[in-house]
Amino acid sequence: MKRTVMAALSVALLMAACSDDGSPASETVMIGSTPVVLEPDDTTATVPPMADADPATAAAIQEAIESNGKLCDPLDTRHCLLPFPSNSYTQQDPTSDTGLRVSMPAGALGANVDGTVIDLTEWNRNDGFSPNTPLLAFLPGIDAEASNLPKWTDIGASITDASTVVLVDTDTGERVPLWAELDAHAASDDDRLLTIRPAISLPEGHTFAVGLRGMLTADRTFIEPTPGFRVFRDNLATDWEEIEYRRPEMEATFAALEQQGVARGELQLAWNFTVASTRNISERMLHIRDEALAELGEVAPIYMITAATPNTDDNIAMQVEGVFRVPNYLTGDGGPGQSFNYDSTDADALPVRNGTVDVGFVCNISVATMNGTEPAHLVQYGHGLLGSNHEIDAGNVRAMSNEHNVVHCATKWAGMAEDDIGNAAATLGDFSNFPTMADRLQQGVLNQIYLGRLMTRPGGLVDSDLFQRADLTPLIDTAHLDYDGNSQGGIMGAMLAAVSPDIERAVLGVTGINYSLLLPRSVDFDDYESIFKPAYPNDLDRVLILAATQMLWDRGEGGGYVQHLTADPYPGTPAKTVLLHVAYGDHQVTELSALIEARTIGATIHQPVAADGRWQEVEPGWGLAATSYPSTGSAIVVWDSGMAAIPFENLAPRDGDDSHEDPRRDPDVRTQKAGFLFDDTLIDVCGGEACTADHNP
Repeated sequence: MKRTVMAALSVALLMAACSDDGSPASETVMIGSTPVVLEPDDTTATVPPMADADPATAAAIQEAIESNGKLCDPLDTRHCLLPFPSNSYTQQDPTSDTGLRVSMPAGALGANVDGTVIDLTEWNRNDGFSPNTPLLAFLPGIDAEASNLPKWTDIGASITDASTVVLVDTDTGERVPLWAELDAHAASDDDRLLTIRPAISLPEGHTFAVGLRGMLTADRTFIEPTPGFRVFRDNLATDWEEIEYRRPEMEATFAALEQQGVARGELQLAWNFTVASTRNISERMLHIRDEALAELGEVAPIYMITAATPNTDDNIAMQVEGVFRVPNYLTGDGGPGQSFNYDSTDADALPVRNGTVDVGFVCNISVATMNGTEPAHLVQYGHGLLGSNHEIDAGNVRAMSNEHNVVHCATKWAGMAEDDIGNAAATLGDFSNFPTMADRLQQGVLNQIYLGRLMTRPGGLVDSDLFQRADLTPLIDTAHLDYDGNSQGGIMGAMLAAVSPDIERAVLGVTGINYSLLLPRSVDFDDYESIFKPAYPNDLDRVLILAATQMLWDRGEGGGYVQHLTADPYPGTPAKTVLLHVAYGDHQVTELSALIEARTIGATIHQPVAADGRWQEVEPGWGLAATSYPSTGSAIVVWDSGMAAIPFENLAPRDGDDSHEDPRRDPDVRTQKAGFLFDDTLIDVCGGEACTADHNP
């Protein structure tokens, strides 16, 4: 698009700002498919008169385009995909729910040390970016304190007029709470990205405007905007089609920010992006669920018991193991490294069934259940990171079974179980392989749903002699199915609960959402980073890879489904009530991610969140109402076992002992879980004080 065309556009925008009599008139501009209305009294929403870019600016633009690539974003020339995410990397697609389709250029996410370029085919099937995305930009020499970046210790400051980082939901016109930080993992300032973390999961299908102002170096020098940004902000015409096609959308972005009091002239960087639609994120999972359950009907899947071991300890009277059959939607045998089976390359193609797969399970029947007269509560249990279904043999789970008359059953989280360790390692060396993890995680959730049917439907466990007393009365109550999971079981449990038609309530222990946030703040990532870092040695590249990977991870973790967990449920799926248990100072799953989850689902929080002085300068529970006991709603409880607080930076906690397993090991926690799951009531087991758990090193 040449400058004569853009000059005409500029004149049209200026004329639209006034009525026939010269008085201000409302104006509508578009961000993507979203109209933004400029009201008559919005005196800041003005477009500078268009002028030709000066020769130095034009030369700088030409150099940026030619050196970075014509398909790269000239707003931030440090890396092709910066700033990220951006609608610069989308194209119009009337077949998608957002009207867009992601279109990142081949090779844009980089290559590993062997020169293998990350294949972006699966990313480009999305109709927007992740609702849990970090926002990334590079500003040379930026200093966090001088730039007054909003902190996670004071999220409320991010939605004040003074905030230097602004995020606007252009569909609602509302500011989005957030925090911003510089990557503490980067060894060099040349690779240190500004990372903006929304404090909620962003609404699906919405478009957002991002604005940065007041960005300073340590000596309080103003960081000059790039020439690629100045040509938009200052309305400088160029001869570059790569610039000019984007001008109307940038004008709409400026307008959205100006409506929030952010003056165009003070911006150092601004851009916009659209979040993927509900259908695009969840349609594969819901498709395989609906098709598989329609085939199954209201009966249990085919299964076989392979072992029954009596008298396993003082808590468990009988352990039952077996396999059940599930439709397979992956290629090959459905094992690690397999991806969804498609019969079309269409961007919206859905997985096609490829035979069946036999899936293992294990159930524990407690001594209390075996010796009692009341049928046991059925609880599906979810194991931790790359673990196995035998995590139900952990002492705390066995104690819960016996203390509260529970039969726990579990299967592996296919995709992130012990069987998948090799594929996870391969993925860390070549992220083109990541779709196999995302796809198998969804098959794993289907396996979990089938386990729920095995536990509750006719022809399943209830009809086995092992789950009946001598008088043929059942040992289990199949009328209710609940869920309890810890760590990865809490993260994945949010997804399972959101899509399960059978689970009624769920306890998500030491939980959170959004692996791109979790991993850099977890000691669990140390071993995996030892593979990731040599394969992708540049610090900036690794941050960008994890951010982009969240676009696919949403399909197979709680972050992609949490907006439909307690409200706005998927068709044919009841809304759930959930309890989030958090460990203060957790070394493995940061409590920041659980608080994002709690805000997104509208949970209340136990107050006081922690004892006086334990949260230092943090404003605990921002955005969450206090729980009023007894409660029948969803809630979050922070359990403090006296461990050190988490770092303020995006680093893993390493001081002292880890509190990660302390909540589940405490009898008071198990009592609270039992009341929540089986009596449908959340009770205060902390006596009106901050909740404390025993520490078990």
